[in-house]
Amino acid sequence: MKKIIALFILIAMTFILSSCQKENKVESALVYSLNENKSTPQFDAQNAYAMVDKQVSFGPRDPGSEGHKKGKEFLESELRKYADEVELQNFTYTGYENEKLELTNIIAKFNPKSEKRIFICAHWDCRPRSDQDKIEKNKLLPIPGANDGASGCGIILELARILKQNKIDYGIDLVLVDGEDYGKESDLTNYCLGAKYFAANVPSTYKPVFGVLLDLVGDKEAVFEKEGNSVQTAPDVVNMIWGIADKMKATTFSGAAGHSIYDDHIPLNQAGLFTIDIIDADLVGANTSVERRKYWHTQKDDMSNIGKETLQQVGAVLTKMIYSLTIN
Repeated sequence: MKKIIALFILIAMTFILSSCQKENKVESALVYSLNENKSTPQFDAQNAYAMVDKQVSFGPRDPGSEGHKKGKEFLESELRKYADEVELQNFTYTGYENEKLELTNIIAKFNPKSEKRIFICAHWDCRPRSDQDKIEKNKLLPIPGANDGASGCGIILELARILKQNKIDYGIDLVLVDGEDYGKESDLTNYCLGAKYFAANVPSTYKPVFGVLLDLVGDKEAVFEKEGNSVQTAPDVVNMIWGIADKMKATTFSGAAGHSIYDDHIPLNQAGLFTIDIIDADLVGANTSVERRKYWHTQKDDMSNIGKETLQQVGAVLTKMIYSLTIN
């Protein structure tokens, strides 16, 4: 999953995206604005937490597993309760040693006929190996994926409930992508499979103003710095969301410059779907100094690390953004 991109990759990425990024920075400032909405719906962190816990109860949701099957059924069922339309993007990918992966992106659409759109996304799969685990026998086991996968989906499911009950006048797509965490360490080709498929298969008419990716958004002591690639690609969106967080005193959001991470937003940005990443980047590679938080890609990625207050802050900031947003 999310590896800190080596310097040469960052330079190449900057070169590839530079022209379209400059265009987006000018255009995005013109096509949307924020207007204070005092009647913003309440985000329910208790419900989001329950949705995280439910996913974890199925066991690891690594491709091909029983947990993966149950997880897909659950997420689809929940989103169909709320969205105007739900689309399943089923696709097959040939993995390591010719393994055939049956993968599915789940797309919940609100106001599907509106051309004025944004999207919010997260990955729902689990990593099929715990390669960072200190216990040797655990390294071949899939991770539980409470924070790395389920946390973002839990927030999105609660946003879906809110959107059902509180209509907006533009369109939102809630996108749950599969196969994000399949790749072996440093093999970027086999990461972000669902995001790559989604980006390659959107209609030519699909031109959302921006997207927001949620990853590792549930830890009790989360810190969300401004991820480097997000700032490079869509600084206006980063500043908007972090500005909302500051006004709401959502202290998990830090104004500091963060690491540049390879995550689902990279293939989306390469396809012109300008997306920022809200991610607790210090978890990646166990860079954190807090011993409890060194559970990335291990068997310790379980519900004991999930904090309702973190889910509340992320969810409330996104809810405020959704219901304050005007797309011109």
